[in-house]
Amino acid sequence: MSGAKTFEQALGNGGATAHQFTVMKSDDDRRQIFGWGSVAVRATGETIVDYQDDIVEIEELEKAVYEYVLHYRAAGEMHERSDVGRLIESVVFTKEKVAAMGIPDGLLPSAWWLGFQIDDDEVWKKIKQGQYQMLSIEGSATRAQEESG
Repeated sequence: MSGAKTFEQALGNGGATAHQFTVMKSDDDRRQIFGWGSVAVRATGETIVDYQDDIVEIEELEKAVYEYVLHYRAAGEMHERSDVGRLIESVVFTKEKVAAMGIPDGLLPSAWWLGFQIDDDEVWKKIKQGQYQMLSIEGSATRAQEESG
């Protein structure tokens, strides 16, 4: 697989310490893409505020991901055309799961990692040409109001 790295390779220092951990992979022969679908908290502990000025708690993200995997799974193109691909990999990395896997704290974000098999020829061409460089997951939610103390 092109772009795949071990933890030690990604850290570049034999695994001693890390401030950033980024792995992206693709398999050109299989037309598969992989990446972060949503990051709630960076590996550094920084909470992410998304493009809509929302904060998605990892527990809520995990619930939404399970619903997506159970009921949807189809990849779309730019939130307009559906069924251009299929979900083939999905894991929500929570602190508890990361610890259970034996991965040292601070290496992975609290986030959703996913992969898609791209079936549509035109979409695959756009990915290969660099026109599509990131994943965007469409969904809806109810905004919770902050409680003032």
